[in-house]
Amino acid sequence: MTVASGSQGQPRSDQPGQLPAAAGRPAPLILVVEDQPPLLRALQLNLRARQYGVLTAASGREALAVAASSPPDAMILDLGLPDMDGTNVIVAFRVRSRAPIIVLSGRTSPGDKIGALDAGADDYVTKPFAMAELLARLRAALRRDEAHGQAAPAVAAIGRWTIDLTAYTIFQSDVRTYPADSPAPSLTPTEWRLLQILLRRPGQLVSSAQLLADVWGPGFQNRTNYLRFHMARLRRKLEEDPSRPRHLLTEPGMGYRYQP
Repeated sequence: MTVASGSQGQPRSDQPGQLPAAAGRPAPLILVVEDQPPLLRALQLNLRARQYGVLTAASGREALAVAASSPPDAMILDLGLPDMDGTNVIVAFRVRSRAPIIVLSGRTSPGDKIGALDAGADDYVTKPFAMAELLARLRAALRRDEAHGQAAPAVAAIGRWTIDLTAYTIFQSDVRTYPADSPAPSLTPTEWRLLQILLRRPGQLVSSAQLLADVWGPGFQNRTNYLRFHMARLRRKLEEDPSRPRHLLTEPGMGYRYQP
């Protein structure tokens, strides 16, 4: 493994471009999921030296348990875990969190990369790797996530349903018109990811190419049938009249728009 200075000895904390905790704000909390003890230790030392909080896990089930009890701000994840494939960890984690996921794996095939990105990963770094590059990608992912969270609404409404994009929950807005015990629709991880993008940009057109790249990854910009299928499912679950949607709108030839 190629490692930046300090990963095997004393890690340095004076690297340019790091993101120390701002005054009055906690340091970002990073969950590192890796079953190789030497590499896990090297990542832990380097992250702590740069003022990150660090959680660790050596298996997929342990990672999901740790994330449930102490939600991280980002995850660094190996795919080759002893108890389950890392892509399954991504899918399970995405049900409850949109925190950035950076895959760190020895798998180099395009299929593995596409599979991880499709499952919900934000970036993919192959082993051997340079520690400085991994940390730079982590900083970039945290900056994107922070900017996105500051500007975006956390709650949106579609018909009678209120959607909490932070808690990943759906509840009924108007119990006077509809039975209070009406079951809320259940969404798949892909449907949640589409809603996250659209509902956080109220009134804005999001191109089909952008949606496909953000949800399925590079190389899927022409698979518009994917969008048609999943948007139809979302309308059936959320719109009062799926054949005449009022909120999840199609802009023919261009993309989709969430209309509050």
